[in-house]
Amino acid sequence: MKKRSHESLIDYRIFIPSIVILIIISIPFSMYESESLALLNRIFDSIVNNFSWGYIWYAIALVSAGLYLSFSKYGDIVLGDPAEKPRFNLFEYASILIAMGLGSTIMRTGMVEWANVTLDPPFGVESGSGEALLWGNAYSMFMWSFQVFAIFVMAAPALGYILHVRKKPFMRISEACRVLFGDKFTDGIGGKILDIIFLVTILAGAAVTLGLGAPIITYNLAALLHIEQSFTLTLIVTIIWVSLFSISAYLGIEKGIKRLSTFNMYLAGIFALFIMLAGPGIFILNYFTDSVGFLFSNYMNMSLFTNAVNMGGETYIESQTIFWFAYSATWAMLHSVFAAKISRGRTIKEMILTYLLAPTAISWIATGVLGGLGVDRYMNGQVNVLSIVENDAMEAIPQILRSLPMSSVAIVVFIIVAMIFLTTTLDSTTYTIASYTGTKDMSKAEPSRRLRIIVAAVITIMSLILMQIGGLAPLEVLSGIMGIPIIVIQFLTIAAAKKMMDEDKAWLHNIRKNK
Repeated sequence: MKKRSHESLIDYRIFIPSIVILIIISIPFSMYESESLALLNRIFDSIVNNFSWGYIWYAIALVSAGLYLSFSKYGDIVLGDPAEKPRFNLFEYASILIAMGLGSTIMRTGMVEWANVTLDPPFGVESGSGEALLWGNAYSMFMWSFQVFAIFVMAAPALGYILHVRKKPFMRISEACRVLFGDKFTDGIGGKILDIIFLVTILAGAAVTLGLGAPIITYNLAALLHIEQSFTLTLIVTIIWVSLFSISAYLGIEKGIKRLSTFNMYLAGIFALFIMLAGPGIFILNYFTDSVGFLFSNYMNMSLFTNAVNMGGETYIESQTIFWFAYSATWAMLHSVFAAKISRGRTIKEMILTYLLAPTAISWIATGVLGGLGVDRYMNGQVNVLSIVENDAMEAIPQILRSLPMSSVAIVVFIIVAMIFLTTTLDSTTYTIASYTGTKDMSKAEPSRRLRIIVAAVITIMSLILMQIGGLAPLEVLSGIMGIPIIVIQFLTIAAAKKMMDEDKAWLHNIRKNK
């Protein structure tokens, strides 16, 4: 019996094909990186040229769907027993979603994304001008706002409903779409294809995140220790990092992910306060205020900008916006599966609005503080950020941090916060993949700890191999392209959520009675 239990730990029918597909994709791209990257960039450029409008309306449609589900009769539906309390209090819940939604990427984009836009601003604005600086920070905030978090959360209502209300054993895309396609499709090859698409995109995205996240640590560590960047340093950092997120994933949500997420919220707050007090606090407050005002004034321009009439020539934000939405779509199902898993006891409205508002607020604050520090150093001539970013954006981060008093302490804290953000992102990833591929009843149990470690090992090995042979760049672009089928699946899950709730008349039977 024990042997049979081990053999049934993973659903190999979806796990093995996903790994094989990813290996088949990765090997030629890694062997012929420059040719693969050129090919993928041509494909992506074609998508940008022909389907920019589609990605823009896709993101807006998801925000609209989120608001509709939140403020209609469906918003009060509880994911679980209406009498039970939510699994986490609001601060814990928001902290976990923030850590999952933002990760260390916010620290990179918050610090240097403004420079990319300042160098190549839209609407004919002069490069490097004051207006370009406002466009830069406002666009950095726009990247982390409602459209992106709607992309992340809008499959979660269906997944949360099948898990916590209908008590289905498997929290899978195929299961969520059963109400649309029937038993024959779901239990047959069609359902397996949907689940394999999910796993391939998530495993690819996780490997890329591990590979692209490592430089956020290694660049600053190399600057701190006055050593050269090397694969050995990356390997050491990755081993430490993997150990952390493996332990956290092994401990689970309560003892691992929740504690790390809430601790990092406090530590990030202390770091932001240190920058304000030791750095240009008044300038940061003023620049943050200007950036938010500029963002609000131009939000619709950014949201609907395709530059069809070539106003001021092609600029950075057209392709970056489409890539950002496409890349976010790759991660959408992972975020939704995880959000669904931790939302027991929450209403549809609480889940959606928390994911739309909490990460947005924190990301804007982070962008205001980190971006404000970089802009101040650039304007005062202390760090020529624009020139550095033109050559290597990651190199600008330690240079900016070095301009602070007690710079070594600042770099150490930055490394710790980034490391924890990366850890919480990837332990959430391993937890989710283990939940998705495991054979336990997810409505009653946590995913196997052994399976979480297996998933962590798979992601790590893939990422290290790709980093060593240089295959991350094409895989990053490929991840964005692979988000296209996820877009279709997202809309299917929204339709499935509505249909299930209508069938059950959940707005009558599954709401809190004291409302």
